[in-house]
Amino acid sequence: MVSSLRELFRYRELLWSWVIRDLKVRYKQSLLGIAWAILQPLSATIIFTIIFSRFVRVPTDGIPYPIFYYSALLPWTFSSSSITFGVNCLVNNMGLVTKIYFPREILPISAVIASFVDFLIAAVIYVGMMVFYRVPVGPNWVWVPVLILIQIALTLGVVLFASALNVFYRDIRFVVPLGIQLWMYLTPIIYPLNIVPERFRAFYMLNPMAGLIDSYRRIILQAQWPDLTYILMTAVVSVGVLYLAYLYFKRAEAVFADII
Repeated sequence: MVSSLRELFRYRELLWSWVIRDLKVRYKQSLLGIAWAILQPLSATIIFTIIFSRFVRVPTDGIPYPIFYYSALLPWTFSSSSITFGVNCLVNNMGLVTKIYFPREILPISAVIASFVDFLIAAVIYVGMMVFYRVPVGPNWVWVPVLILIQIALTLGVVLFASALNVFYRDIRFVVPLGIQLWMYLTPIIYPLNIVPERFRAFYMLNPMAGLIDSYRRIILQAQWPDLTYILMTAVVSVGVLYLAYLYFKRAEAVFADII
């Protein structure tokens, strides 16, 4: 593990070059370009606001519907787009994987970093919504970078595992969209956490994204400190997923060129 990380650090310039390449390819010949990074969570927010404030009333704990949904869709879009773009990163670059040596994890890592750039761009709209709805900034905001780091660890772990598994089983690219959709409904994005029955909540919180989304809302919208139990549980699961996924990826890496 340590030697692999050292080698990855030696190839850091290639990693950043590949991130720039991913961003350019993602929006090449696109009419709106980087604006798609904003439109994806924003359009979903508008649709959810109309449906769940007009037709199906969903409680939001007194938080205005637009900022309630955008606060969850913003981080969720980061993870879902990372997985969507990252799952095929090895197969789509088979020419490089089979002919040139470099740490193969550069490809899934670059997919996550490129999606994180989109996340930062879309966050500009969120800042504007906070100003419009007069959301105060308090000392509890020191937890936001911690949540982001935990989410990056979780997302990177899922992308590493899914991209490696996709080399062996090409069905993964069809399973991923369905899995992301089901995962979203099992995460408190459309609804607040408090509507989950108490007797099921401990099991429900094994989903690390549930703890992350709830903590984002607690900190940013409700001016509360996050539930440390949920944060610790989420961090342990996320780091565990990343560690096991990276081990699996490095062990499978030796045969990528033969199978692809």
